[in-house]
Amino acid sequence: MKKNVLWAFAACSAMLLPGINANAQDDVVVTEEVVTVTEVPCKTHYYSSNRDNWFIQIGAGINGTFVENSHSKIKDPHHQMSVAYNFGFGKWISPYLGWRISFLGGPIHWNQGEFRKAKYANANVDFMWDMFNSFHGVNTRRVFSIVPFVGLGGTFMWDFSHRTDIMGRDGKPKSTSWTLPVSAGLQLRFRLCKYVDFFAEGRAQFYGDNWNNTAQGYPIDINVTAIGGFSFNIGGCDFKSYNPCDYVGYINNLNGQVNDLRAALATSAAALAAAEAQLPCPEVQEAVEVTEVGPLMATVRFSLNSARIRDEEMVNVYNVAQYLKDNPDQTIVIAGYADKDTGSSDYNMGLSKRRAEAVKNALVDKYGIAPERLTVQAEGSNVQPYDVNNWNRIVIFSNGAE
Repeated sequence: MKKNVLWAFAACSAMLLPGINANAQDDVVVTEEVVTVTEVPCKTHYYSSNRDNWFIQIGAGINGTFVENSHSKIKDPHHQMSVAYNFGFGKWISPYLGWRISFLGGPIHWNQGEFRKAKYANANVDFMWDMFNSFHGVNTRRVFSIVPFVGLGGTFMWDFSHRTDIMGRDGKPKSTSWTLPVSAGLQLRFRLCKYVDFFAEGRAQFYGDNWNNTAQGYPIDINVTAIGGFSFNIGGCDFKSYNPCDYVGYINNLNGQVNDLRAALATSAAALAAAEAQLPCPEVQEAVEVTEVGPLMATVRFSLNSARIRDEEMVNVYNVAQYLKDNPDQTIVIAGYADKDTGSSDYNMGLSKRRAEAVKNALVDKYGIAPERLTVQAEGSNVQPYDVNNWNRIVIFSNGAE
């Protein structure tokens, strides 16, 4: 790329020099421009491609509930715990932030003056933050990470073991419930290999008072889940990155070379202008156009004992007409001849004159040449311009006096 830029400036210099030569007397003006430089933070930015950094997680753990009247006389803590199953998938969009959709489900137990239970299924959309990558630099091969997360979801409960005190639209106690919890949690992630992590996480989900189909004035019901399992990475595990300052040094180097070329060009232009300003201006003499008229080399040949211009000879008559139109001050002599082996001398004299007159009439009538520019001359057979007898049945053009 650097070579291409230098060649480009060399080409520009080559194009500018002819202009400088042509305007050597002009002054060379160098204009300085003020350039505003905006500082760019030199920070590496990371992002993930569409196919990289996806994951699937599978786990299991326990639920613990905190609802109204949980200070039951039943002291067995197992009555408030139950098994929980987990499945989820998501994607890290950068080394710092990711998202996932997580599913939880299983039986749920709680104490409310008596042992109660139900079944639930829960889905959450979680937003995850990798603390170590944020505070200690990006390292996709870090063995241990802490990942806080928050989420919003929906929970469906059914198969209640007790008579609920929340009535449905039909006036009967509800046998199911739909609720929208918010949740927060913390995940501990341990790297086992490039594609497998072990995780342990705790989540607290916050519901309204009617989560367990019982409303007794306690404003918030809480379900705490502790899950452990495995996360399987899909696609690549690395992130793409760029830093806007990576090319600053390279660009500054190119700018320095550009400035050097500009300075050298300005110096050369000034020196060239100064040198040519000392040269004497040559006197320019006005050119006089001289038109020379060459000899007229044209003939018209005739058949035996004929003064009619043959069709194939009309091109020669046309050429003579064009010559006269191109040279309006020129006159010509039309000399007619006859061969000596045919006819008497007197007859041939008349035949040569008719031939010359035929050519003159063609120039005047067909091509509009003024007759005063044409002189007819009959040579008969007394003069033979050619040694070949048949060639002397001819009319020959020559330049007249201007």
